[in-house]
Parts: sequence; C-alpha cells; structure tokens
Amino acid sequence: MSADLSQYSAGVRAWVEKGRALVAQREEELQRLRACRFDTLSVHGLYTMREAIANNQGSIIEPAYLATSEHYADADAMEAALAYLIPTWCYARIANPTTYYLEWMLALLEGYGTGLETSAVVTASGMAAIMTAVDPFAVKRSKDPAERMNFVSSCHVYGGTFQQFSIRRHQDRGHEVRWVSDVMNIDAWAARIDADTRFVYVELPSNPTISFTDLAALADLAHAHGIPLIVDATVATPALLRPLAHGADIVVHSVSKTMTSSGMGVGGVLVARKNIVTNIDNPEMKADFASWVKFLPYRDNGPSMNPLHAVMVLNDLRTLRSKMDLVSRNSQTVAEYLAAHPKIEQVDYLGLPDNPKHAVAKRYLKLVDSELDNGGVPVNRYGHLMSFRVKGGGEAARRVFDGFQMIWRATDLGRIKSVATIPAISTHQQQGEAARSMADVAPNLIRLCVGGEHPNDVIADLERGLKRV
Repeated sequence: MSADLSQYSAGVRAWVEKGRALVAQREEELQRLRACRFDTLSVHGLYTMREAIANNQGSIIEPAYLATSEHYADADAMEAALAYLIPTWCYARIANPTTYYLEWMLALLEGYGTGLETSAVVTASGMAAIMTAVDPFAVKRSKDPAERMNFVSSCHVYGGTFQQFSIRRHQDRGHEVRWVSDVMNIDAWAARIDADTRFVYVELPSNPTISFTDLAALADLAHAHGIPLIVDATVATPALLRPLAHGADIVVHSVSKTMTSSGMGVGGVLVARKNIVTNIDNPEMKADFASWVKFLPYRDNGPSMNPLHAVMVLNDLRTLRSKMDLVSRNSQTVAEYLAAHPKIEQVDYLGLPDNPKHAVAKRYLKLVDSELDNGGVPVNRYGHLMSFRVKGGGEAARRVFDGFQMIWRATDLGRIKSVATIPAISTHQQQGEAARSMADVAPNLIRLCVGGEHPNDVIADLERGLKRV
C-alpha cells in the first residue's frame, strides 16, 4: 500500500526501509521461480531455503503457524505494520505465515506460463472465495438512490453458487442476477449485458453438467463492456486450465475439492491478474485486486483460512499435475464404458468426441507441460468429473446409486477416492425444480468423480449398480 512517509517518525521510516529490502528480496525469488516448471512450483512455491533458514528453524516443509498475532520489536515496528507499510502477519484474520506460503504457491501456479503478475488470497471455503471475489463490484458508483446493478452468470454452476447468487445477492440485496443457460452462445451472454452490469461469471468445467464455453471470446466480450470476467476453475485446477492466460481477470477455486484430493482440508482461493478490467472507479482495487481485497474488505469481513488447512492443501498440491493426469486418464476410460452401456441415456464428459462441447474444451484443457514429453505437442486431459443419466428416471438412478460398494456416496468431489452423488437431491436440491430444469440437472443424473483407483475396478462397481435396473 502506498503512503506519504513524511507524517511518520524516523523510527517508522527505518522499519519501512527494512520492509522494502524484504520485498525486493522476495521479488528476486519470484523472478527465479517464474523460470521453474509447474511441478517445481507445486513442490516448493515461495517457501525457499532462505525462508527455512532465516525464519523457520530450517524446516523443509512449511510450518503450521498456529498463532493469531505477531509480536513487534517496538512501537515503530507496530505502527509501520498496521499502516501496511511493511510486510506483517499482524493478525491471522488478515495474514499468517502458513497461508502466505499457500497464497504465493497458488498465485504462481495460476500465473504459470502466462507472463502475468498474479496475486492471491486464500479463504475459509470456496463459497467464501466467491463472496470475496464478487463483493467489491456490488457497490454504488454514484449518489443516485435509484442506481441499479446486475451481473451475468452461467446457470450451470455449483448449487451453493446458485444459492449465493439467487438468494443472498438477488433476493436479499437486490443485485440482479441474469442467468445464461446456452453458455456456448456468446450472443446469449451479450444479450444480458448492459451499462449496469458489474461482472461476468462462469464455471468451467461446470458441476455437475460439465458445461464449457469459449473462454477467450467471453473475456473479450466482458472487456468490451469494461467489466471483469470471473472464472470458477475448481474442477480443472491450474494443471489443466489457467483462465488468466485466456483473458480472465479473476479465478476462484474451492481448494477443498480437486486441489486437496485427500479431503482433509477446507478452503478457497481468489487469484487475480494485475490491472483487472472494471467499471468501478477504484484505481488501487484495479491495480492489484487480490492484495487490495486482502488488506481491506477481507480484513473487515474475516473469511480467513485455518493455517492447519493451509498445510493440508500445500501438501496435496505437491503432485497436482501427475494426479490430474492420472484421474483424467481413468475418467476417460470410465466415460467410454458408460457411453456404450445400454442402460445409460447420456454421458456428459468433455473427453468424449461426440460431446457438443468437446471441440471448444479441446482448445483449452491441456495437461500443463505435457508437451515436454510429447514432442512439443500438448496433451489434452479433461479432468475427473463427469455425469451420466440412467434410463428409467430418478428412481432408477437411485437404485444404481445405492448399489455402489466402492464408489463413495457423498456430496464431495475431487477426491483420490471415487465419489458419486445425485445432485437433484443433494448439491442442487435447494435451488428448486425450475432452476434445476434451467440448468439441466435432471433427477436421473448421477455425478461421478473418478479417483485414483484402477479404472477397471471403478467400472466393476458401476456395473454392480447398473445391474439393479
């Protein structure tokens, strides 16, 4: 945060000089790290040997700092810190060393190969990340009490996102949400944007119908109207898709999901490029959105992540690329089996060539750095999530679902263990029949997240369930 230092004492200014030296050292380390490959970043992040020796007793793994606040050397150091003039952990609701290491790892992974400067802020959950990302745009731009605002979103989103947008924002606060169902049609998006629109929001691939669209075209459309594109890329992770590279301004993830494949940590993250596009007159917010959010609204609202959960996410991220390769290959095998099954009426998986969104997904979903081992040609991978519809309706789907003996029945996804749910009675139950119909979440749809098991064993369990209809 910039400030006029003339108002501060000599002692405070001395601490500011020390802080600037630390920031310069970090920038040097970032420049070195940006030359590293994706796997190296996911193993190390910004936690360097210097960090280990200087600050963490030589610990090779990022320590979990279970402390709410930081002790300061003197009053000048405290004043400089609480004015945001120097790096500080002041209070865990704002910053903590462990969450700091996670934020920088995720910022580096999302920015990998883009040439962009990125910053991140982690949150207590994926829903908190969405709230933190969209709240700053829902503000008055004038003193006119009749001023209106709206935002445009795909209706093919996680059920919790639908509730936050339709109930907490639209119904409770009067922030109009304009839903798009035909997300492949850029004209359908354009028809819903006007001078009062504050942002465009899309989930790629979507949960549970695996929707997709032309990301770059959507970013161009949003920017033509002077508004940001926000993308939920939870299912893909930076190992398969980095939306900032294609024009998105802000990316959100539920790191509780695919990134934390163990299922042991809950959290979310917001990653933003520098100099986002927005029609909100706030230069500091525009210049470094994630940092501005962290120091101001995030500080005041308090959706902070638990440091223990941050350690769990960090640990699971070490092998993100190889895990996404494994579960994607497993999912492709399972999807092909289901597509050929006589008791299945439809399979939604972007890796199937007859999927209407396959061609556009193929342009974007590529295993990061796969070209290094494939003669310079990137390898497409389509992730771990699919849905399939059982012939015979909702009751038939329930019988299949109840027949699983290895695939876990749960609302979770992104696990190293295969998990399934029926969204109409679970994750999307509360949004009602009309909204489920708009989003094509049918009663006979089973969402399947394929894990790290051998695909033949997953198929055998699916067959056990399908024999019940």
